[in-house]
Amino acid sequence: MNFVKELEWRGMINNMMPGTEEQLEKELTSAYLGIDPTADSLHIGHLVGVMMLRHFQRAGHRPIALIGGATGMIGDPSMKSQERVLIDEETLRHNQECIKAQLAKFLDFDSDAPNAAVLVNNYDWMKGYGFLNFIRDIGKHITVNYMMAKDSVKKRLAANADHGMSFTEFSYQLLQGYDFLYLYKEYGCRLQLGGSDQWGNITTGTELIRRVAGGEAFALTCPLITKADGGKFGKTESGNVWLDPKRTSPYKFYQFWLNVSDSDAEKYIKIFTTLSQEEIAALVEEQAKDPGMRPLQKRLAKEITTMVHSAEDYEMAVEASQILFSNKAQEVLHKIDEDTLLSVFEGVPQFEVDKALIEAGVPAIELLAGATTVFASKGEMRKLTQGGGVSINKEKLADANAVISTEHLLNGKYILAQRGKKNYYLIIAK
Repeated sequence: MNFVKELEWRGMINNMMPGTEEQLEKELTSAYLGIDPTADSLHIGHLVGVMMLRHFQRAGHRPIALIGGATGMIGDPSMKSQERVLIDEETLRHNQECIKAQLAKFLDFDSDAPNAAVLVNNYDWMKGYGFLNFIRDIGKHITVNYMMAKDSVKKRLAANADHGMSFTEFSYQLLQGYDFLYLYKEYGCRLQLGGSDQWGNITTGTELIRRVAGGEAFALTCPLITKADGGKFGKTESGNVWLDPKRTSPYKFYQFWLNVSDSDAEKYIKIFTTLSQEEIAALVEEQAKDPGMRPLQKRLAKEITTMVHSAEDYEMAVEASQILFSNKAQEVLHKIDEDTLLSVFEGVPQFEVDKALIEAGVPAIELLAGATTVFASKGEMRKLTQGGGVSINKEKLADANAVISTEHLLNGKYILAQRGKKNYYLIIAK
């Protein structure tokens, strides 16, 4: 597999230094991509870079994932209008371990193959590097004029003219450049990958390698991912879409991809899966014939949910998505976890009741038209129950006086009441 050709048809190349493709054709090459550990989970905004590393390894080359422990303490000014909040070492180490576990789903770190992935943290080589030594050894090779000419610096200064830019931030590109030089010397790394906003920082590294080590190194960036409607990719009303299931449940993760637009689905399936060009072309054709079936979105959501979480999480997300219409709804309701249950019924009216009431056993009519106001009156409830219009946990209620007990509790605390076809209520026993 040719890495550059693979990225080209997937729409994943924004800029590339001359000689990059020739270097990759010549020999097994190491390339690195930096990830700032500002949280203990990656979000889907990181996935483009991670997929670049994945394709790089699939092409037979060695990916290096660099956790920016040192640079994460500063914050990259690229495309930022404000300085980042700085992080302490204990938090950085915790975040690093969590991120490595997530990266291991995409990259092979553990085999004895010559192109097994490597994880490094730039804090390990920066923590003992004294300031005077650094500016003497490294700073003298790059002029202020060179650094000021970078788009990341110019845009940052223009966006924040009142407050300027701290020396801490200004030094970022020098630190990132040194990372490339260090990896060039210690790991034989010849290529740096990143988003298009990183071009300035990356080329500072190639320049440093040329000036300090007399060597040649290369750069390749991917476009920043956008949505067809101009909105920011990966952002929802509730914030980032995270890879950590505790931050974004697999159900919500699956739903995000399932609900992207047709044009975005066609773009994203190339970027975020390893499906072949032929498979994707067939799906695009299928979508054109019957857009209502949404084959692109369904396959995209399946591939990426399985890759990030698991096949079991994907199956559960599909079942949960169909819960309102499925003939297996009762079974699924008792099987799904609390986060998924709350995600599926997000926004439905909720009532809290004393758990002792359920433990003692309570007639449904007392629960739905007394302890809660699912029904305004007991008469209204009796009438709808007789017509088969009331359900508890998706099971039709035959008798308004049927006893509701702890065996009805989902995840030990929830009861799903349904009035008519479309009105759902979540009763929480506390």
